[in-house]
Amino acid sequence: MKRAGKVIITCAVTGSVHTPSMSPHLPVTPDEIVEQSVAAAEAGASIIHLHARNPKDGSPTGDPAVFEAFLGRIKQQTDAVVNITTGGSNGMSAEDRLAAAKRFAPEVASLNMGTMNFDYGQAAVRVAEWKHEWEAAYVASSGERIAHNTPAFIGRTIQELGEERGVKFEFECYDVGHLYMLAQFADQGVVKPPFFVQCIFGIMGGIGPDIPNLTHMVGVADRLFGNDYYLSVIGAGRHQMNIAAVSLAMGGNVRVGLEDSLYIGKGQLARSNAEQVAKIRRIAEELSLEIATPAEAREMLGLKGASAVSF
Repeated sequence: MKRAGKVIITCAVTGSVHTPSMSPHLPVTPDEIVEQSVAAAEAGASIIHLHARNPKDGSPTGDPAVFEAFLGRIKQQTDAVVNITTGGSNGMSAEDRLAAAKRFAPEVASLNMGTMNFDYGQAAVRVAEWKHEWEAAYVASSGERIAHNTPAFIGRTIQELGEERGVKFEFECYDVGHLYMLAQFADQGVVKPPFFVQCIFGIMGGIGPDIPNLTHMVGVADRLFGNDYYLSVIGAGRHQMNIAAVSLAMGGNVRVGLEDSLYIGKGQLARSNAEQVAKIRRIAEELSLEIATPAEAREMLGLKGASAVSF
């Protein structure tokens, strides 16, 4: 694992799992996404990971026109690296998932490294009343859908974004096998180090949120990639901060945000993405760690720079 001495904080601002009825603080409209992205960057996030939502009802969308309504404004108001999803939402077509990243050629795009079950039905437990008609069925049916991330889709994404548009990837690994999938593409030479490896813990269908699982994933990644990768982690839901804290102690980086958890403490909804960023920043600084600026994150990851994007 590479240890640069500076911690990259990624903030995943809205995602596609949580719905408006689960928290009044989840950003939905372009204005809300801009406001929370800028605030997260000001709080210490050097990378902002973005999905889009239908402004009328908060449903996930891959429409580049919706992304366009906030991408340029975020770029104008902050120097943070913009990371556009290629995961979209469970059930989107490959074309819909890739459309925004192909149109806007960001510095970074997420790339899920394996097909999997992705069940978030338990997220509905605390919802007493749904605001929008689509929400209940969308959440309940997640256990019936497959998150398709085949080798063919991964290869297509690497070609169309990486080779053709100079995009680097946040390689999202939900289980040990996903690390081996990344190693296969690395061995073929189609992706180049340093690799930004995002290990996710606590999604039903992926590896569990136990600390020994984190150390195991790191051990496997060390064997596969040596000093050619930066570790970052996501702890889903209530596991967000403890998984992040262990990553910090191990020399890794972190991702927080309302995509991954709606809470700031036990039973307490986070009022914003910035609140979560500020909390993990405090934890990092209490460990005598320094937070990477956007410029430092660009240098660490070998990014093409904000001037080379198409927004």
